[in-house]
Amino acid sequence: MSKIRLSPIVRSFLLLPVIAILGGCASLLSSAATGLADNLSLAILNQDDPETVRAGAPSYLLLLDSFVEGSPDDPDILAAAATLYATYGAVFADEEIRASRLTTRARRYALKAMCESYSRACGWPDANYDEFVATLDGIGPKKAEYLYTYGFASLAFLRAHSSDWNSLAELPQIEALFNHYLNISGDAVNSSVYTYMGILLTLRPPALGGEPERAREYFEKAISLTDGQDLGAKVEFARGYARLLYERELHDRLLNEVVAADPYQDGYTLSNVLAQQDAASLLAEADDYF
Repeated sequence: MSKIRLSPIVRSFLLLPVIAILGGCASLLSSAATGLADNLSLAILNQDDPETVRAGAPSYLLLLDSFVEGSPDDPDILAAAATLYATYGAVFADEEIRASRLTTRARRYALKAMCESYSRACGWPDANYDEFVATLDGIGPKKAEYLYTYGFASLAFLRAHSSDWNSLAELPQIEALFNHYLNISGDAVNSSVYTYMGILLTLRPPALGGEPERAREYFEKAISLTDGQDLGAKVEFARGYARLLYERELHDRLLNEVVAADPYQDGYTLSNVLAQQDAASLLAEADDYF
């Protein structure tokens, strides 16, 4: 079985929630430490050397574990831990076993956060599609961020376990989850969700249920909302939509725009550097693909 094409997400826009992680941690600390935590989150996202983040982030995994040990029922702490574990496991864990271990913990924390804030979510691991979707209606705007975290951690988990057929079976549930998130989030929506939806709708060709034209709308929405500053959205547009439909001109245009862009955008620098690496690789292999 071929692997689920979720690995691209982790190279670019999965990094964006880091600012929410450490910003959330700030609320757990004293007010005197709030500014430090906020500055640290921005420093990570604006770092142009991914290896520095790879080396430094594990310290914060352990810090968040200690927060969970002290407050195991606090959904905010659990969600923060889930997000960082999912991000690190998906982006920086090169070994399959390690990625599996880290993202499994991420999803466990995310499920616990949902369960503590919404009791019907406790049964999600054993729910079929209809049962899962039936529970979503009870989740309102106040719980939107916990829902987003669970979806985010689930995508990282599914990518790390992509050789398992059960991963494919869960994709419709994650799509339904993000659809509900979009319905309840209003102006507070995280723009990266539009990229997630674009990817989910292009995992399969049209003959097997894929919806590339809807996906294109989501990719374009993600690009528009960030004024093109999130280069990862363009990479996924090229990889997911243009390659699926063999649109070479669109593919190369998007990727050349990424390579030529200034990656130094506040809050996007780290993800943009990784996106440019991906764009260069995709362009290099384009003649073999098309």
